[in-house]
Amino acid sequence: MWLICNSVRIYLLLLNLRIWMLEKKVETFNMNRVIDEFDEMTRNADQVQLQTLKEILHKNKSAIYLRNFGINGDTTTDDTEEDFKALVPLVTDSELEPYIKRMVDGDTSPILTGHPVPAISLSSGTSQGRPKFVPFTDELMENTLQLFRTAFAFRNREFPIDDNGRALQFIFSSKQYISTGGVPVGTATTNVYRNPNFKAGMRSIQSLCCSPDEVIFSPDVHQALYCHLLSGILFRDQVQYVFAPFAHGLVHAFRTFEQVWEEIVTDVKHGVLSSRITVPSVRTAMSKLLTPDPELAETIRDKCLSLSNGYGLIPALFPNAKYVYGIMTGSMEPYVKKLRHYAGELPLVSHDYGSSEGWIAANVTPRLSPEEATFAVIPNLGFFEFLPVSETGEGELEPVGLTDVKIGQEYEVVITNYAGLYRYRLGDVVKIIGFYNKTPQLKFICRRNLILSINIDKNTERDLQLSVESAAKRLSEEKIEVIDFSSHVDLSTEPGHYVIFWEISGETNEDVLQDCCNCLDRGFIDAGYMSSRKCKTIGALELRVLEKGTFKKVQEHFLSLGSSAGQFKMPRCVKPSNAKVLQILCENVVSRFFSTAFE
Repeated sequence: MWLICNSVRIYLLLLNLRIWMLEKKVETFNMNRVIDEFDEMTRNADQVQLQTLKEILHKNKSAIYLRNFGINGDTTTDDTEEDFKALVPLVTDSELEPYIKRMVDGDTSPILTGHPVPAISLSSGTSQGRPKFVPFTDELMENTLQLFRTAFAFRNREFPIDDNGRALQFIFSSKQYISTGGVPVGTATTNVYRNPNFKAGMRSIQSLCCSPDEVIFSPDVHQALYCHLLSGILFRDQVQYVFAPFAHGLVHAFRTFEQVWEEIVTDVKHGVLSSRITVPSVRTAMSKLLTPDPELAETIRDKCLSLSNGYGLIPALFPNAKYVYGIMTGSMEPYVKKLRHYAGELPLVSHDYGSSEGWIAANVTPRLSPEEATFAVIPNLGFFEFLPVSETGEGELEPVGLTDVKIGQEYEVVITNYAGLYRYRLGDVVKIIGFYNKTPQLKFICRRNLILSINIDKNTERDLQLSVESAAKRLSEEKIEVIDFSSHVDLSTEPGHYVIFWEISGETNEDVLQDCCNCLDRGFIDAGYMSSRKCKTIGALELRVLEKGTFKKVQEHFLSLGSSAGQFKMPRCVKPSNAKVLQILCENVVSRFFSTAFE
């Protein structure tokens, strides 16, 4: 009887939460209520997980994919979870791609979901050289708003902001297009920003963007970035925090500010928008914000001239900002050092953990540094499994449930969600750091797929990053920094070898760069790599230094393919399928060095 009553209570909790999230006009935000609801849910994480799985299967009971595996949506039995795991296989995007393509092509039959999806999301496409298609549903939008509110509640408890606060948000919505089958297609961020509930949700958590909508939806991202910066200056006293989806976007924004600040000061002083802004809708919207303000212009000029090499730029410009917010883990870690330079003493708060496929966990400990950041899984965002990562890499272990993970163990995340992904392997490796009530708190480690491998060597994105960080220390002795980097496995030589591409902030002598090249080679400590280098079955690592602005050309390439500026991630390994990016890199090499570390 207790179990039945408790299950009913959990079901009502989830139902009330979904009704609340569906309300289009959320007038007030109650921080304590949001935290209390999260606490209640995580105390009952195992039961919430089961109820979430039952709800997903019931909503999608007519899906052809599920029926092909003998799942009929009957969630009244006690064996729902066991039957689901026994009948439905673990899959990757390649197995689901044919089903999703049918949806993109306009097949309205219940393929992966019980009803036709309202939109399709595009991943960034930086890994494969082409974006993946991912179904986007109303439930995913609800999940997004729920996660935003949950994370904001915990942030606001630590860093309270004013009721009239604004956020300087570097967000960009790329164009949606209609597929040949009549389905709207856009990046995940675009689908969120264009949703009618997005703005109301942001208003409820005092996170209104400084910039007009016309800037967010501008077809020209360069003009949009300039206007985001200008809007932030115009509302500088109201800016409570600074946000971009990725740390790369924040660093790029303030590097750009250092280049254009005098032009912005002129706009503010005279109340006339720069001629660089040519998009009519953007120009009209920004002109409405501008009035001559010589005093503000002089203040900004004084602030910029008083800074030493841009240190503390963000708090100097926005005196009431409480923190800087964005994804700073994983592939964004290389930008944290420069972001900390711009932020000065302002805390850096890591954005929550998710992907184009859906959200997974919230940052409920926002005072932790990006290097220490952990994320608590929200049990009703999907049904989660965790596939243990074998230390030997041999054999396939069985996945475990959300509440059965072990502290200290690494797992690959497997997600089942409302948008038609069933037992889908994300490819993300996470480490369990602890628990928040019964839900695990995890730390992102790396993508599971190997990005550098020739022989018996196995190096991940994390291994590459550590190698670059080690070599960059030598470069920093010359007061020079690595602006960005990528890599490539060159098999055109015999034996094959690693190529590391660097764009650096200044010039130095060849001896220093040769030292850096040797440091890079020694930085890969994988036993397979080191033994292969010693016996010369892998050739000497090659460092190629690039012309300034090369990685900006790479970004422009991906934006031309439909990627959003806010969603862009630099490809850390350029594969043969990414031929255009490899061409851009190779055409902009200014110097080359080969390692002598193993001679």
